[in-house]
Amino acid sequence: MKFQWSLIFGLFFALLTAVFAVMNVDTVPVNFGFDVVSIPLILVILGCALIGGVVVGSYGIFRQYKLQKQIKGLNAELTKLRDASSSMDSLTVPDDALSTESSKL
Repeated sequence: MKFQWSLIFGLFFALLTAVFAVMNVDTVPVNFGFDVVSIPLILVILGCALIGGVVVGSYGIFRQYKLQKQIKGLNAELTKLRDASSSMDSLTVPDDALSTESSKL
């Protein structure tokens, strides 16, 4: 359900951005630091939205990769602890050893 709401919100935001960009078609000067170019404002708005989407998407992919790596490490540690626990459970102490230790005390 969360994915559906995210998708609906994303589509709504894309529609809102497109309407805003279409309303602003005037040519504006854009200073790149080394050159000044006159381009339509619609391209500036859509370009900025695209760059923002790429940045957010890249961060999301990086975060997901990092969490997957952490999950693999934790699963390996859990497996190791379960193996150690099962090997400890398989060790049996003879009853004679326990009775002789208690009689010494």
